[in-house]
Amino acid sequence: MSRDAVLVLGEALIDLVPEPDDRAALRAQPGGAPANVAVGLARLGTPVAFAGTLGGDAFARSIEHRLTGAGVDLSLCGRSDLPTTLAVADVRPGGTAYHFHTAHTATFELQDRAGDATRFGAVYAGGLAAVVEPAASAVAATARAAARDGLLVVDPNVREDRSLDARRSLAVLRDLCTAAHVVKASDEDVARLWPDRAPADACRELAAGGRLVVMTRGALGSTAYTSRHPPVEAPAVPVEVVNTIGAGDAFMAGVLAWLASASWRLDLSPAETGAMLAHASRVAATVCAQAGTEPAAAAPL
Repeated sequence: MSRDAVLVLGEALIDLVPEPDDRAALRAQPGGAPANVAVGLARLGTPVAFAGTLGGDAFARSIEHRLTGAGVDLSLCGRSDLPTTLAVADVRPGGTAYHFHTAHTATFELQDRAGDATRFGAVYAGGLAAVVEPAASAVAATARAAARDGLLVVDPNVREDRSLDARRSLAVLRDLCTAAHVVKASDEDVARLWPDRAPADACRELAAGGRLVVMTRGALGSTAYTSRHPPVEAPAVPVEVVNTIGAGDAFMAGVLAWLASASWRLDLSPAETGAMLAHASRVAATVCAQAGTEPAAAAPL
């Protein structure tokens, strides 16, 4: 892979989501925040390798078809005979919650990719794989290598579930954000990670360490924080919302694609930062306007 490519580390799983016309019926669709980001990057034309693990069941074959169909490189993806993790979506007026079935699944049998980190322009990490063992140890090792010798991008994607140790999970994700060069998080993520301060204040403090920090606020748009300039805001793109699952991952893919086109420079001017946010918002809007989690391939930079 070239230095304009992204290494995406994490989970590819199956989301069980309610059918639009029958909320009691569940439809299986490939998901997992890292897998969504990888597919989004490929569809946006940014070279990407996915370093997760695929199982030995029909769900895994569906996931593989989605990834390869988008153009994602799976040469660093592990294989296992174990089944695929399931995430049962609980769609509520305030957002979507998930209940995870992770025990004895292939999804979190990740390999340490620290030795591969410097082959890529950026390494993306976050989500469930960062907090569920044995994946968490592999993510931590790879993230340390990327933070030391490359560019580490983190989307904490905080998940709450009875199968997770909330205190430990939040501590791990805070450490990952602190190690990162770029952090993208929703306002809800930031509030959960730093409940003792306002989300904007937490982002300013994180950015003060030289990081590019982007906070998304759903229909209220997004804000970017750096240590050199005042915060830059961008509105959400108006769209008739059909679906919100995967919108944050599409936004993340948009940010990464824009940074790749800028040769991974982080010393952005306010105008460049605004352009990055606007591009990511357009990408996210293409997901919100349709069923499924696939961003439009033609979202312009």
